Amino acid sequence: MKKVISTNNAPAAIGPYSQAIEANGFVFLSGQLPIVLATGEFAPGGVKEQTAQAFKNIAAILSEVGLTTDNIVKTTVFLADMSLFAEMNEVYAAQFSGSFPARSAFAVKSLPKNALVEIELIAAR
Repeated sequence: MKKVISTNNAPAAIGPYSQAIEANGFVFLSGQLPIVLATGEFAPGGVKEQTAQAFKNIAAILSEVGLTTDNIVKTTVFLADMSLFAEMNEVYAAQFSGSFPARSAFAVKSLPKNALVEIELIAAR
């Protein structure tokens, strides 16, 4: 069975989806945009700041079910342009201690609200 995961410590879903779903020991997080909870706007700055904010939102959702970034086993990073990869990657790498999760990264035509980055992931208990 699946369980809906929701927290008020991260921005609410902006469409017909859940922040996360837990099933069979895995937690599947929907793509997290770099929205600052207090303002409802993107973190000011460029892709580095947006990546850091996306991870703040990720951490808040994982915390709701007692997990951390150490539990992440797979991420998918969506970028507005591959020229942003190196800057995103610098911030991304700092989010993990020890081993890194598996990852895919793609440039897409556009992201919701014209974000520079969106990150979805799978975590395991």
